[in-house]
Amino acid sequence: MDTIFSLSPSPPPFSAVIHTGNHHSATVCSSLRKSSSNSPEKIPPPYTPKFSKKPLKHLLNSTPPPSLHNKLWLSKKLSPPSPPPPTPPPTPPPLLARNEEMQKRVANKEKGRIFVGNLPLWIKEEEVAEFFRQFGAIKNVILIKGDSGNEKNMGFGFLKYEGPIAEKAAMKAVEFDGVEFHGRVLTVKLDDGRRLKEKIEERNTWHEAREGARRYFKKVLETQPENWQAVVQAFERIKKPSRKEFGLMVNYYARRGDMHRARETFETMCARGIEPTSHVYTNLIHAYGVGRDMEEALCCVRKMKDEGIDLSLVTYSILIGGFAKVGNIEAAERWFEEAKKRDLTLNAIIYGNIIYANSQTFNMDRAEELVREMEEEGIDAPIDIYHTMMDGYTMIGNEEKCLIVFDRLKECGFTPSVVSYGCLMNLYIKIGKVSKAFEVSEMMKLAGIKHNMKTYSILMNGFINLKDWANAFAIFEDVIRDGLKPDVVLYNNIIRAFCGMGNLDRALRIVEEMKKERHMPNSRTFMPIIHTFAKAGEVRRALDIFDMMRRSGCIPSVHTFNALVLGLVEKRQMEKAVQILDDMLLAGVGPNEYTYTTIMHGYASLGDIGKACEYFLKVKNEGLELDIYTYEALLKACCKSGRMQSALSVTKEMSAKSIPRNTFVYNILIDGWARRGDVWEAADLMQQMRQEGVPPDIHTFTSFINACCKAGDMQRAMRAVEEMETVGIKPNLKTYTTLMHGWARASLPEKGLKCFEQMKQSGLKPDKAVYHCLMTSLLSRAAVADQDYIITGIQHVCEEMVESGLTVDMGTAVHWSKCLRKIERTGGDITKSLQKTFPPDWSSHRTLNATSNDNENEEGSDSGDDECSSFYEIKKC
Repeated sequence: MDTIFSLSPSPPPFSAVIHTGNHHSATVCSSLRKSSSNSPEKIPPPYTPKFSKKPLKHLLNSTPPPSLHNKLWLSKKLSPPSPPPPTPPPTPPPLLARNEEMQKRVANKEKGRIFVGNLPLWIKEEEVAEFFRQFGAIKNVILIKGDSGNEKNMGFGFLKYEGPIAEKAAMKAVEFDGVEFHGRVLTVKLDDGRRLKEKIEERNTWHEAREGARRYFKKVLETQPENWQAVVQAFERIKKPSRKEFGLMVNYYARRGDMHRARETFETMCARGIEPTSHVYTNLIHAYGVGRDMEEALCCVRKMKDEGIDLSLVTYSILIGGFAKVGNIEAAERWFEEAKKRDLTLNAIIYGNIIYANSQTFNMDRAEELVREMEEEGIDAPIDIYHTMMDGYTMIGNEEKCLIVFDRLKECGFTPSVVSYGCLMNLYIKIGKVSKAFEVSEMMKLAGIKHNMKTYSILMNGFINLKDWANAFAIFEDVIRDGLKPDVVLYNNIIRAFCGMGNLDRALRIVEEMKKERHMPNSRTFMPIIHTFAKAGEVRRALDIFDMMRRSGCIPSVHTFNALVLGLVEKRQMEKAVQILDDMLLAGVGPNEYTYTTIMHGYASLGDIGKACEYFLKVKNEGLELDIYTYEALLKACCKSGRMQSALSVTKEMSAKSIPRNTFVYNILIDGWARRGDVWEAADLMQQMRQEGVPPDIHTFTSFINACCKAGDMQRAMRAVEEMETVGIKPNLKTYTTLMHGWARASLPEKGLKCFEQMKQSGLKPDKAVYHCLMTSLLSRAAVADQDYIITGIQHVCEEMVESGLTVDMGTAVHWSKCLRKIERTGGDITKSLQKTFPPDWSSHRTLNATSNDNENEEGSDSGDDECSSFYEIKKC
């Protein structure tokens, strides 16, 4: 399968939105509102320049309202906003305030205070005061009570002396440390604030270590986001992470698409008693959006609403972007409408997401409508929206509008980036204009922009589609020369190139090289190798690659099995292809409509309409989608077997299911009537194509010309050639071969020779089929008419074949030699020229058959024309 790379810009980065909160909209789009200042004076609005043109104007089907005619649309040249009001001085953090309060308490400690410990639990304050009154006057005694509510104390308390000798009295009381009091050994110490100082120092040390761990965690997030282990270790170093750290960690997992660890971190935060906010919930929804699990994302939304937490604009943007990724445009539009109903101030981020959703579903009319709506709201479009529109037009193949957006991007003051040029290259690759894509690549280099891995992969994919292996490998060399490290996509493209060349051993070595570079192969890595082995008939090797894929950690999918089935079908090994269906069921993988359609195409090529219908019914009975490709395979089987009435029944069923006929369907039907030589039915189908607006291609005209040739209507065939040139379609080798065959049937080889010369003048190089058709026609004519132009034509064609190094097979040589005996019975110039094109072992074959050839009677020789005609028919089929 083709590895197609798309440069569609992903939805705007949610992580940046999440960190900045509501202030992000002010940085993304230029606000046209007045500054919210506390000053009562009215500040005049800033001057805004006016332009007569509007970006993306040519994309829109309708003109803006007259009142908006002079507004500035999609321009970065807006005047700067009013300066924000001065911010109040920052308040000290709670930790610093607590430390200052505790330090004041230490500084204000009164003299003469002692700590008394290991007191009896039943002792009263009066008894303690009586015991320590011998050292001086006592101001008060405080015994620390327990929480049980009874009269017992905790076994310790504080005593305060008063008077001028309070400090000396306390010093004497400390000498009683260790004295027995009611059976207890007392602990007496000065309460001078040392314990409180130690507590403050311990608290400060703990908080400093925590703040250091938090700063280190943020630094790792910013500098090493790709190092998952370093981020996790930095987070685990934080003692008692706050809601902010938990939110950052959930957001980190969200950007990686690891929704399971994001959920685990979220649950850990809740288990520690930290209530989640809208910010943290949004990060978790982002994780599910990146992981394409929108059901769980909606569960989080319902949980937010149950807890009374309002959805922010960022939450709506993430929901819309998530549904855009899974292709659910209805849900994306529904959430977009809900965001508008809540009177939220929409910004370019949310508009970019909904435009992206419509672009990915090929609904460019709606995307243009949203662009118009955004302009009318006065929202300036960032460059990402331009890229989104370009990619949308690329997917539908609209070159004109894609170029219009690219031009408007530059007119609005944006500098085209590597993504901008990559969108253009992707456009030209998809529509088959690889040379144009290469021109864009050179244009990008002149602008001083270097290629990245995506642009290199796009160019390589285009050359691989053209089977231009030399240029594909040249791109790979450019990647290495630029110092870039190939990624999985580029490696997969290289593997496709080697498989296309048939060098499977080198493709397998690339797989090993991927593993050494720590790139995990995926299913797309193995699919071309499996397909190529199956196509070559090496089923055992293909199954070995299956086992290698499993050992590499890749689970075979239905697409992998389809690659194996396709290879076997192309090799016409239908029994082995059907056996793969049993292997799929054993692996727990159910065949899809593509699997059955591929098998139907295989049986259709063999003309086995019964088997094709059998698998068509399986698609129906298993509830799979009956698309146009399935009907094409069934039509092909009907036409190949000559059952044109059955083909008409199939077309009626397609019409009943509202499946329109495309060019390929018409080609199958026209080819079916051409096989029967029914030029009237073929002409009627051509007329239907014109009425329905279905464009014919080279295969359409070639099949119709074949129908004309078989019916002997060469004038109509030549009119078809003229029509081809009118619509800009040039005849190919098959078209010229069909025409030469028609002139041979009409016994006009001179017309065929003229057609041969026209073909060479158009730049086409003749192949064996062309030479065989022309030479057979000339030899047949030379056997009944002695004309100089025919003899000259035979010799000229023989010389060209010898110069091109072409030799015919033994069967063709035998057939041509029989025709020669009617022209030169004893040999001559024609015989010498023609035998140069015979295979090397022709001499031994001629010696063995000399006797039988000499004994042929005149009656046997008269049948040469019929043999020549029937032999050509066999070669043609």
